Amino acid sequence: MKKINFKYRKLCMVTAVIAATLSLSAFIPNQEKPKEEKFSNLKVLPKNTTPDQLKAVMHDFNASLGVKCGFCHAPSKDDPKKMDFASDENKHKNVARDMMKMTAKINKKYFHKTNKEGEIKAISCKTCHNGQKHPEMKIASL
Repeated sequence: MKKINFKYRKLCMVTAVIAATLSLSAFIPNQEKPKEEKFSNLKVLPKNTTPDQLKAVMHDFNASLGVKCGFCHAPSKDDPKKMDFASDENKHKNVARDMMKMTAKINKKYFHKTNKEGEIKAISCKTCHNGQKHPEMKIASL
């Protein structure tokens, strides 16, 4: 009789462990590989820009111009508290694109040192803006 009780207890215990594992697995987030985020409306940055690279560029704008996202990005039509990052409605976004092209052209033409990513960055937004939305104009006297 003791053998049956032991086997029965063992079976109950195994069943309980399996049931608990299955129950808890419903609350554990899916461990799938996260999908790579694709950005829409990238016109100057490469189409394969990663989220980390894009964040770095945006943080550079923030520091160089002393601005927040809403300076270049338009609010979402669905929820004005959020940004519509793909929208081109804010004129500053196209100005930023033009400035990116300008600095890239100047760096390529006049500076030939590259960093570890192969980019030439002798001048950047900060060169002229120095933390200001609009760079200070200084007229050189001859």
